Amino acid sequence: MKLDAVLADLEASPRTWLVTGVAGFIGSNLLQALLEAGQRVRGLDNFSTGYQANLDEVRAAVAPGAWARFTFIQGDIRSLEDCRLACEGAQVVLHQAALGSVPRSIADPLGAHESNVDGFVNMLVAARDAKVARFVYAASSAVYGDQEALPKREGRIGEPLSPYAVTKLVNEIYAKAFGRVYGMETIGLRYFNVFGRRQDPEGPYAAVIPLWITRMLHGAECTINGDGETSRDFCYVQNAVQANLLAAAADPAAVNEVYNVAFGGRTTLNQLHEMIRAGLARTRPELADLKPRHGPFREGDIVHSQADIGKAARLLGYEPRYDVRRGLEEALAWYCEHLR
Repeated sequence: MKLDAVLADLEASPRTWLVTGVAGFIGSNLLQALLEAGQRVRGLDNFSTGYQANLDEVRAAVAPGAWARFTFIQGDIRSLEDCRLACEGAQVVLHQAALGSVPRSIADPLGAHESNVDGFVNMLVAARDAKVARFVYAASSAVYGDQEALPKREGRIGEPLSPYAVTKLVNEIYAKAFGRVYGMETIGLRYFNVFGRRQDPEGPYAAVIPLWITRMLHGAECTINGDGETSRDFCYVQNAVQANLLAAAADPAAVNEVYNVAFGGRTTLNQLHEMIRAGLARTRPELADLKPRHGPFREGDIVHSQADIGKAARLLGYEPRYDVRRGLEEALAWYCEHLR
């Protein structure tokens, strides 16, 4: 089913959705899309990596009647009781809550496990007991590990390179087991370097795009880990939103599977730096001469990443509408407006 058909179906038959990590980057974008589509949404967040400001921005962006269909629960996926409360009455779960970042997991493997594995199982149990119809969860391209072949295909993974990657692989194993044992309908979405509005530029584990945008806006030098020829399949957040909606509406033949969510291209860090610099320089000409510095390659990172999105296209109807350049245009406009 195509996205427009899914949106039309949702408007005709509204559902009740639970979005975990709703105050986070991807979660708040899902919240906005669902409210704009006329849905009832419950949200769960403990504000460990999410922000009230993200919820406030959604509230300002949608109509008052739409915001009235949102119920927020401040809670933690590490608490089974909180997960049970959040799942009450939900027909679809979009599980985004997790502790992201490869470096964070290397520094704190116990924290990564508690949120990403214990919390994930809590959510599966709560969704199972609440008889949730569909459980869509954020998986990760990190599971490809040391598997070097490009493009990355779902059935061919390597050895994990970080505790974070291990936790995301365990999520997939648990989800498949719950499908086999309890008959749950689960779909995992292996995100590839999602970026866009509301992605946090602060802190030691900030993702590269918001970090670089922020540094350049302040006239500061950006550090490229390695020689800059490391490449990624950068995916604008609206592509990830599309994939979640399609997964929630997919035919039962498509469930209990994992799917790559990306654009299907490859951008080096050198190219990315140039695109951001050039984009900002159009309105801030004083930034035109910014040059990066190069540091050591970061532990736990893969060298190249590019997704084969054919499976998601065939079984979910996924058609990414934003390439890196178009996504960066929207992201740069948002950061320029919100970073002072």
